[in-house]
Amino acid sequence: MQTEPYVPFVSPNAAALRDDFDRECAAAATDPLAFWRTQAEVLDWAEPFSRVLDESNAPFYRWYDDGKLNIVASAVDRHANGALRNKVAYIWLSEDCRTRIEVTYGELAARVARAANALRSMGVKRGDAVVLYLPLTLEAVAAMLACARLGAVHSVVYAGLAASSLQARVEDAKATVIVTADYTYRRGKPIALAPTVEQALAAGCHTVGHVAVWRRRSETAIPAVADGRKRSDWGELLEAAAAEAPIEIVEAEHPLFILYTSGTTGKPKGVLHVHGGYGVGISYLMRRYWGVRDNEVFWCASDIGWIVGHSYIVYAPLICGLTTIFREGAPDYPDTAVIYDIIERERVNVIFTAPTTVRFLMKFGDEPAKARDLRSLRWLTCAGEPLNPEAYHWARRVLCGDGTWGNVAENWWQTETGGPQLGAPPGYPVKPGAVGVPMPGISATVVDEELYLTRPFPHLFRTVYGDDTRFKAAWTEHGYRTGDAALRDADGYFRVVGRIDDVMNIAGHRIGSAEVEHALVEHPLVAEAAAFGLPDELKGERLVCHVVLRAGAQPPVDPTAFFGEHVRITMGAIATPSEVHVVATLPKTRSGKIMRRLLRARAMGQPEGDISTLDV
Repeated sequence: MQTEPYVPFVSPNAAALRDDFDRECAAAATDPLAFWRTQAEVLDWAEPFSRVLDESNAPFYRWYDDGKLNIVASAVDRHANGALRNKVAYIWLSEDCRTRIEVTYGELAARVARAANALRSMGVKRGDAVVLYLPLTLEAVAAMLACARLGAVHSVVYAGLAASSLQARVEDAKATVIVTADYTYRRGKPIALAPTVEQALAAGCHTVGHVAVWRRRSETAIPAVADGRKRSDWGELLEAAAAEAPIEIVEAEHPLFILYTSGTTGKPKGVLHVHGGYGVGISYLMRRYWGVRDNEVFWCASDIGWIVGHSYIVYAPLICGLTTIFREGAPDYPDTAVIYDIIERERVNVIFTAPTTVRFLMKFGDEPAKARDLRSLRWLTCAGEPLNPEAYHWARRVLCGDGTWGNVAENWWQTETGGPQLGAPPGYPVKPGAVGVPMPGISATVVDEELYLTRPFPHLFRTVYGDDTRFKAAWTEHGYRTGDAALRDADGYFRVVGRIDDVMNIAGHRIGSAEVEHALVEHPLVAEAAAFGLPDELKGERLVCHVVLRAGAQPPVDPTAFFGEHVRITMGAIATPSEVHVVATLPKTRSGKIMRRLLRARAMGQPEGDISTLDV
């Protein structure tokens, strides 16, 4: 049960912040084109646009399409050539935190130029697709920006996906070049990457003509394979490259990257984003939602293999001239308090992470946090899975000092949207369990319990790469169909209860997995929970739950009866689970999303399907 009353956090200037937000929402609703024209001024345009939106071929909307630019000019060049040249752009930490590297904007520009020249020496040119299968390192970020600088299209594949998943993504993108590394690290163990690339190449990937391997270990040998493809040492290419490189000016609608969805349901799809509208939207949201100040430190605890890393490790913080921390590895290594240690040591002010991380920390109680000075943390934000009220209250009390120095809030978005569409920005009242309200320029509604975005915006994806039909299928008379189940209350707050695929039909009642999971995690013994439906002849579906207990908690003799009664009291008899199992861990993707599909398949004895995104 929820043990702590909801007391809204009120910052000293909350009224002014909310008034400002409401004014922006009203201005964007009154004249959306004027609003997005103003927001586009944050980017450096080589040739100014005259047309904000072309909707003549809806839903293939085109934004700023008669203007020209390159997003890297706004993210790197203007800072490196201006007042921020010596400001720290990135602080990179190794998994064990023994290695710490600071890179200024001037130094980043040189890294990007060398990487661009290295790619050019491999034959990469404007419009080519380059797959980056790299660890979460400064080298990977530089490679992304280098592709963009050349007008090439990067497709980052999460380091650790299986060869079959890598092959599928390479072939779908028709990549001509792959840049990889010998190893990444996860919980102290080296995970080989280059051999996975070779497996994928042996099975297909016929468009690839050149592979570069970044050797993190000097003893690594570059493969010598007689398959007609060239292999190179990425480090040697960088050393031979000049620290300056010309920038390719492209149309605003020129492709920037293809990013494949995680594949927890269905076939992965290549989401296509572009230089212009994507840069405008995500940088606006960086300012509007996170509001990181010039002298603050921002930590995005994600990975460049996911959209969060693309938008809020790489492009948006750089466009806004911020200092960003990122780190390779797992959140529980070398110990479960490493997150607290980083906040204290680096004086982190704003964090963007997954609710899974909050629940993970909550599992170990209050003491590890109380042993550190966390008072620098003023804004903790979550997205990716619903943040249950119990986790919200715990984080606000333990991580943010009962609101004395900070607050916790949720936001909602997708790979397809590039940045947050729903949220509660600083100064806006937070409702635990709700993701918030539409951001300025965004219009949303719920139709038959499904969330729709009813108006186009610049940072919405342009298509599914190579599959316009699949893209068009996401649009109805209500707008863009997100595939998420949601509720909207009388105050206009949205609560996203999970994917439509995760909404169960139990005896004619539609029950979201997230709702049941929220109820379970409110129990003081439960740290995490997963709920899913299995076929039932009488009910249509029966509810099955897996729970992970908090550290030191003893499992009840009959978990089904014990936790089932708690859910019944919390949600009503119709939501009472048929089975509850206590487990040590839940299967999740490496982005922290629970793989309910996998639990369902295992329970039914069915093939597990693609588990390449599984965090092991």
